Formats: sequence, C-alpha cells, structure tokens
Amino acid sequence: MKDLDMTQLDALKQYTTVVADTGDFQSIHQYSPQDSTTNPSLILRAVQKAEYHSLLEKTVHENRSLSTEEIIDRLLVAFGCEILKVVPGRVSTEADARLSFDTEGSIRKGRELIALYKEAGIPAERVLIKIASTWEGIRAAEVLQKEGIRCNMTLMFAMPQAVASAEAGVQLISPFVGRIYDWYKKQTGQEYTGADDPGVQSVKRIYNYYRKFGYPTEVMGASFRNTSQITELAGCDLLTISPQLLQALSDSNDAIEPKLSPALAQQDPVEQVSYTESAFRLAVNNDAMATEKLAEGIRAFCADTVKLEQMVEVLR
Repeated sequence: MKDLDMTQLDALKQYTTVVADTGDFQSIHQYSPQDSTTNPSLILRAVQKAEYHSLLEKTVHENRSLSTEEIIDRLLVAFGCEILKVVPGRVSTEADARLSFDTEGSIRKGRELIALYKEAGIPAERVLIKIASTWEGIRAAEVLQKEGIRCNMTLMFAMPQAVASAEAGVQLISPFVGRIYDWYKKQTGQEYTGADDPGVQSVKRIYNYYRKFGYPTEVMGASFRNTSQITELAGCDLLTISPQLLQALSDSNDAIEPKLSPALAQQDPVEQVSYTESAFRLAVNNDAMATEKLAEGIRAFCADTVKLEQMVEVLR
C-alpha cells in the first residue's frame, strides 16, 4: 500500500543513492543527498552568487603568489571541502576540460587535486576526479585508479565509452540523460517521456550491460531535464540531480517503482564486446549524437573554466 506521507524523493532513496548536482552547497541540506557532484559550469554559476563570491575572494587572496591554474584548483577543492561538510559521502571534482585529450596532463591534474584534498584533511576515498570520457581520459583514469585515485567518467553518451571505462576499472561513470534527450528532440521534433526517452534508454542499456557481465563500476545517471527521467531510472546505482528537481521530487507523493535491478539485467540479450583504440574512435565517430554532445560538452566546460580564470585575474 502506498505511503501517502512519503515523497517521491524518499521513495527514490529506497532504490537508488541520491546525489546532488550543484556547487550551491547551501541549498542541499534539506534534501540529505549521499554524495554531490560539481563541474566548471556549476562552480562558475555558484561564484557569481553573492553568498559564494567571498569564497572566491578568499581563495584568491590566500594564494596570490600561485599561478591562475593553481588558484582555480584550490577554488574547486574549497568548494569540495564545503560540500563534504554537508554530504556524508563523496564529492566529484572535475579536472580541467582542456586536458580531455591529454592523458599525461589528466593524470597530473588528478594527482594534484587529490594532494590538495589531502592537505585539507580529506581522504582520497571521499573524492572522485571527473574526467571526460574520451579515449585519452579513460586511459588517464585507468592509471589513476591503480594509484588509489577514484574517477568519475563524465560526458558519457555512448556504449563504447561505457565499455571502455568498465574495462579500465573506473569507480563510476556518469551517462548523461538530458543532453541525449535534447539532441533527439532537436533532430526529430518529438517529445519523449518515460521509457521512450532515448537518454533513459541509454542509461538502462549501460546498467544492464554492467550488471549482466559483472563489472563493479558504479552507474550514476546525470543531466536530467524532468522528474520522469529520474523516476524511470529508479534502481540505478546512483542518480545525480539538480536542486530544482530534488525539490520537485520532494513536492510529489506519486508512487515510484524500481525499474532497474541486477536480476532484470540478466534478461538483457546484449553480448559482451571490447574496443581497441581505433574501434572505439570509429564507434563514437559513427554515433552522431555522441560525437556532437561530447565535443559540445568539452567546449562548454573549457569556456567556463576560462571565465573562472578571468574572474581570478580580476581579483589578483
């Protein structure tokens, strides 16, 4: 019997670990998420608010002798540390998106960010380093994982990215639901809801593949446009959700049923595959949606990182 006092958010937490997708750490107390994720765009949005601009000013003031790149790293970690005062689990901090095609650069950045967290008293297991799901990014994550630095593969739009990430032994992946939905809606002019949503279908395929073949990598659906995309993925390992949609779930008492499970995954007829570098690049290239959204996402994160740097330069 349905508990009329239980919100959708409470119901979702019975099946899925809820993660807050924001740099606005003051807004997430009321939703009690387990983890939180950030990216350059979210941090940029946060520091433009009066309540967070002081954190930017403080970080710049205390690190004036350092390079702009080093100050940005310390800003990201400062936000991460504040978030970890709110959530009991982990925070995801993004490596510079301009390193998306630089394996060695991504490895270096991952090490540097973890070192800064350790200086702040945060153990490595409470941090996920976010890296774009390019071939180079996945190779960087493979190295970092072996060093005990856990990674979150972001900007994921296609099965080859998911397969290569699992084979690299990454901790977690973030397949993007809303951006896939956006692309198909623009291409076809159609609205998609529930199980028909191509973004939802993508995450379900990845989840089923991982659970059928025993990969331990966590699947965290990301980039949601509406609550129906979220409820359709109940049972996924984790879902990272914006404060606006967390509020919408809190305001609803509609029932939620699990749609994903390891048992259901065993019924999926999918066959196991593997990708060499050339096969990976060709497969992603042949997926117009994945190619366009990956490139677009990297460009946007790069642009917002530059804007953050400009804000730092003004305050130096």
